[in-house]
Amino acid sequence: MSRNFFIDFDGTITEQDVVFTMIKTFCREGWQEINGRWERGEISTEQCAQKTFNLMSAGREDILNLASAIKIDPYFPEFLRLCRQNKENVVILSDGYDLIIAHILKKAGIELPFYANRLLVEGNRFSIACTHHNKDCGRCGTCKTGLLHRLKEKNSRTVFVGDGYSDTCVAREADIILAKEPLLGYCLNNDIPALPINNFSDVIKLLPEL
Repeated sequence: MSRNFFIDFDGTITEQDVVFTMIKTFCREGWQEINGRWERGEISTEQCAQKTFNLMSAGREDILNLASAIKIDPYFPEFLRLCRQNKENVVILSDGYDLIIAHILKKAGIELPFYANRLLVEGNRFSIACTHHNKDCGRCGTCKTGLLHRLKEKNSRTVFVGDGYSDTCVAREADIILAKEPLLGYCLNNDIPALPINNFSDVIKLLPEL
């Protein structure tokens, strides 16, 4: 059976959570409470972003300069090579921002399809456009569950690799979950089978078993 790999970006493909790093770097005090409300599911990604942007002092070049310093997992290119060798699909599903993802992938010389929120920049003002939103749920800006079901090939096994709060819904839908914390803890606490990983070196080792 063929495999479709759906992979989170921030903190999974990258060594750091880029959005969290951006917020810590450019936001005034108050973002912690907003982020906590999002983690608890009290506000949506879109609401969290707009409230956070009101505390942010930066421009487009500031964001791109920060993104340029972010490193991807050193084992990810090898994982990608193996998937392409086996003609298996790899797609990025992110509740982060397209501008940042495109910049980091280009810098790393990686071409991959990705689905994410749009980051709109006008001078020093930022806004979010949730083009892959699930209006019936409303929590995430990018509905990874909906995208997984729409993009997976028929009669294929879906493998999701992730780490964060925006991955909890899709974790219930994929056939196999490879998880870092805090997603791993969520899966264990909710009886969702998941295999623990630290990086893509672990993913590569698990490939023969998936």
